[in-house]
Amino acid sequence: MKETVTVVKVGIADLNVVKAPNRIRTSGLGSCVGVVIYDSYKQVAGLAHIMLPDSSLTKQENFNKYKYADTAIDILVEKLIQLGARKSQLKAKIAGGAQMFQLQSASEIMRIGPRNVEAVKERLKFHQIPIVSSDTGGNQGRTIEFDPVTTKLKIRTVNQGEKYI
Repeated sequence: MKETVTVVKVGIADLNVVKAPNRIRTSGLGSCVGVVIYDSYKQVAGLAHIMLPDSSLTKQENFNKYKYADTAIDILVEKLIQLGARKSQLKAKIAGGAQMFQLQSASEIMRIGPRNVEAVKERLKFHQIPIVSSDTGGNQGRTIEFDPVTTKLKIRTVNQGEKYI
C-alpha cells in the first residue's frame, strides 16, 4: 500500500512543520528567504517564509513573529523539537533573497533580499545549525518544495526551470 503524500503549503510570513512522507512548499520567494530546517534521521522538516530580517524595527506590539528572521527561526526550531527532531542533528537549506528590482539608489534599506539572507545565516549560526546548501540572490522569484525523506530541496525558478539542492 502506497502512502499518500500531502504537500503542506506555507504562505508568505508563515511557517509550518511536517513529518515524512509529507512534503512542505512555499512560493513567491522574491526578496523573501525560504528556510528549511530538518532532521534527516527523524524525517521531520520545517519551513519558514521570511519577509524581513529584524523584528526590532517593528513599532507594533502584537506583530507576526513568522515574518522576521530573528523570531521565525527560533519558533521553527522549537516546533521541530516538539515534533521529535534532535537539535544536535538539525541542518538547513535556504533559498530566495533575490534583488527583485534594479534600484538607482544603492540604499541599504532597499537591499531587502541580501539583508534577509544575512539575517537568516546569522540566526542559524546562533542555533549552531549548519547550512548544507543554498540558492540565494539573483533577480528571479522562486518556489521551493522540501522532501524530508530524500532531504532534497526542489527549486523552481522563473525562466530557469527546476533544480535540486
